[in-house]
Parts: sequence; structure tokens; C-alpha cells
Amino acid sequence: MLSPNQVVAVRKAIEMTYDCTCNVIQEEKYIKENKSTGFKETKVVENKKCKLSFETVTKDSQDDVKSNIVQITKLFIAPEITIKPGSKIEVTNILGQVTIYKSSGEPAKYQTHQEIVLELDERYA
Repeated sequence: MLSPNQVVAVRKAIEMTYDCTCNVIQEEKYIKENKSTGFKETKVVENKKCKLSFETVTKDSQDDVKSNIVQITKLFIAPEITIKPGSKIEVTNILGQVTIYKSSGEPAKYQTHQEIVLELDERYA
């Protein structure tokens, strides 16, 4: 376990690598005028500094002849930010390009940051 001073130093070092910003959008239930349930997208996090990490892995197929190359995308962001599984995440990189992802599961939370595996949102890819 890190001391409080170490946490501050390590977190500062990690956050110096953040070169993107992100918005987090979640679907929330609401009651329509006709009393039915509807869903609307609500931005719950806006313009937070973050970093994307890309890892290429090879997965062997079942027939052991072909291998699939898969890219794993991780979002690094402050640990106090809550991002629910399935949230839509709009990431703007340093060049101003926006890519829309969805979070695929629970984040790995650490004292200094959290890591969230992302998938491209096929609706916007």
C-alpha cells in the first residue's frame, strides 16, 4: 500500500500522460407523459482528462490454423469518477478526433487511477 505522499506523486505522474478528454453518457429511465417508461441519454461526466492505451493481442482460433489479432483499448482516468458498465464514452484525442466507445465492464480501480476496457460503439464506428 502506498503512503499518502506516494499516492499523490504517482497520481500526478500518471495524470501527466493524459492527452485526451472524455465525456461519459448514460441512459436514464424517465416517465413519459403517457405514463410509459422511456430512456434518454444524459451526460454525467464532461471534459475529463484521460488517456487511451492500445494493446494488440493474438487469439488462437479453435482450428489452431488461424490466429485472430484483436486490439484491446483501455481508458485511464481518475479513480473518483464513476463510469457504469455499458456507458457511452466519447473520447477526444489531442488532434480533436472524437471516437465513441462503450465501457465493457467494471473498472479496475487503484489508488491512483482506474482502467476501463472499452469497445468501439458499433452504432457510431
